[in-house]
Amino acid sequence: MAARGEGTCSPEDEGVEMDEMEEGGSEAGDMEEEEKGEGGESRVYVPGLQPLEPGEELEMERSAYRLYHQCQTGAPCLSFDVLRDGDGEGRETFPLSMLLCAGTQADTALSNRLIVMRMHNLYGTEKDNEEEEQNSDSESDEDEDVEKKPQMELAMMPHYGGINRVKVTKRGEQSLAAVWSEKGQVEIFDLRPQLEAVHSSKAMAAFIKQNKEATPLFSFSGHMTEGFAIDWSPKVPGRLASGDCKKNIHVWEPREGGVSWQIDQRPFSSHTKSVEDLQWSPTEATVFASCSVDQSVRIWDIRAPPNSMLSANEAHSADVNVISWNRTEPFLLSGGDDGLLKVWDLRQFQSGRAVASFKQHGAPITSVEWNPVDSSVFAAAGADDVVSQWDLSVESCDVGERADGLKELPPQLLFLHQGQKEVKELHWHPQLPGILISTALSGFNVFRTISV
Repeated sequence: MAARGEGTCSPEDEGVEMDEMEEGGSEAGDMEEEEKGEGGESRVYVPGLQPLEPGEELEMERSAYRLYHQCQTGAPCLSFDVLRDGDGEGRETFPLSMLLCAGTQADTALSNRLIVMRMHNLYGTEKDNEEEEQNSDSESDEDEDVEKKPQMELAMMPHYGGINRVKVTKRGEQSLAAVWSEKGQVEIFDLRPQLEAVHSSKAMAAFIKQNKEATPLFSFSGHMTEGFAIDWSPKVPGRLASGDCKKNIHVWEPREGGVSWQIDQRPFSSHTKSVEDLQWSPTEATVFASCSVDQSVRIWDIRAPPNSMLSANEAHSADVNVISWNRTEPFLLSGGDDGLLKVWDLRQFQSGRAVASFKQHGAPITSVEWNPVDSSVFAAAGADDVVSQWDLSVESCDVGERADGLKELPPQLLFLHQGQKEVKELHWHPQLPGILISTALSGFNVFRTISV
């Protein structure tokens, strides 16, 4: 994104333009991109299987994407979450819009921001718009390009300390963000002022003029150390779980009035090392899952503290970094430092054996998430700078003839996306089918592939 001609956005920018991926200048592409080998013959390039030669670079295959945009927010965001809007479900007609909440990891504690961003006027790639463009001869191509320029408003609130993880929820009329920061505190923020600012130029002007440090509705310092694991309950509005780097998990219960929480000082404590991620059950209000550096994945019931009720003690051969709970099926997805993606059937969880395991990433897994509307599809990101898309409903017999370079790939692998450096987190948009958003040290990508 360019902020009025600059390379990054500053807190004073009310509106900025996002950059579409330059044709021929990106490393983004799908796993079936072809290169010319010796003698000029075509060969398939698969990330991780063969390195690029000196001077070689990948070019984006635009036909592999239905939509692709990229943007930057100044300091990189280690974490973000999607804010649901009131524009309806299942939106696929361009232009699209979305609301995100993110937190920065700046060079100094004073330079960090809690950000609400509104991206809008998001059009698809040329292939999607080809018919529309052919039928429209009332304006020049230049005018059309201006009209279809993606836009973004940023409402940045100063926050002392880097933000490790952000999760958002709706509680009544409130839009709340839970923030794990490097200060060792978990804070709850009301996002209303920022949401008003990104929707109104008048409100944005007042917001920028005020420019005060973020003041939480509520904060908790009982963890005594920093952490990364945090999740809002989808069943009980305002219920929260947070886990820290010293192995402890606390559950928060909302009080009447919406501005305070009751937190049990006795933690859930079956893990022996840092808790890396938490996920509430989408169907059972009192049940949540966790994963840890101790290589285990555990299932808990808040009615029976302080120990977990189920566990896979050697879920991975290294740290378990991230988990995701399928919204409609009894499956849990995990990713670890061993580069493995594992699918767990919760009906067989106590056996300690995953029902599926995939080794496609060549580095630790940094993020995983099931598709919210297609229960067989998930996405994963790794420290190998690759985002992968998978479909568990695909079987070997469903796959036709494949090129030599693809024969060893699992049939469930749909797509490999590149172009970002050090991808940290990804989320599907729950209201925009197939839209995936990822954040990295190099900025955000917003895209939809032809595979999902």
